Amino acid sequence: MKMMSDGIQRAAGSQMRNILRTMTRNRFLGVFTGFLITILVQSSSATTVMTVSFVNAGLLSLLESAGVMIGANIGTTITGWIISILGFKIKLSAYCIPLFAIGVPMILAGKGKTKHWGEFIIGFAILFLGLQALKESVPDIKNNPELLEFLKDFAQGGILSRLFFVFIGTLLTIIVQSSSASMAITLAMCFQGWLPFDVAAAMILGENIGTTITAEIASLIGNTSARRSARIHSLFNFTGVAWMVIALPFFLPMLVNFTQEVLNPLFSQFSSGSTAIFGNPYEDPKAIPMALAAFHTSFNTINVL
Repeated sequence: MKMMSDGIQRAAGSQMRNILRTMTRNRFLGVFTGFLITILVQSSSATTVMTVSFVNAGLLSLLESAGVMIGANIGTTITGWIISILGFKIKLSAYCIPLFAIGVPMILAGKGKTKHWGEFIIGFAILFLGLQALKESVPDIKNNPELLEFLKDFAQGGILSRLFFVFIGTLLTIIVQSSSASMAITLAMCFQGWLPFDVAAAMILGENIGTTITAEIASLIGNTSARRSARIHSLFNFTGVAWMVIALPFFLPMLVNFTQEVLNPLFSQFSSGSTAIFGNPYEDPKAIPMALAAFHTSFNTINVL
């Protein structure tokens, strides 16, 4: 994940900075800019750290940085869709070796942008090889149901159990220093039936809090405005998680109904396949990654609004 993000940032670094400076004139443009840059660099941490450094340098005002920060929150949800669709719906690991054949010569022979694009391609290949390894390494829960007995005790405790799994998600993200990487781990565990849908959703909320740590660390050496910019991001994520933890038992069934009754018929009109894109995450563990991607996007979009 880091190699992929670093490679694309180096390949398109100056353009990113130009986009950030010119497209933050009002808060709506700022949100769109944060969203766009995060999709391009595949890391909300990179966007928020870049924003904090610009505020510190006086290139962005505090108000302009707030729009970029919250836009980055929506942009980071796209990674979940990429991992859910390419990592679980499509067997991409078979294409990883040919990607190495393209990426390695670009790194060895290239200079400048060619080398950085090579890093991006190899990072992309390693990500999906790693995801395949994760899926195969997580023990099969069907044959070992006793492994998850302890989780059932935690999952029945109402709001306290939700807060516990929010804390686990936060801790996981702080350890791996990437909400995208911790989301990939969560999705792999869900795919094998390790985590039920509501527990995984609480962990995703925790990952939203954990991702704010990077900008907070970056702002420690900055001026007052830079520290305030990082605090805006943290406060925004904490507030969003606080209301969603309470609303989770009502929000998740509504979301599942919406994906089943509205999105499935909509997508079936455009695709020739008869299989539904969104399964029922309460019945089929294989349907949880797509449902979680939908939850992550809808939660952050509502929060931004």
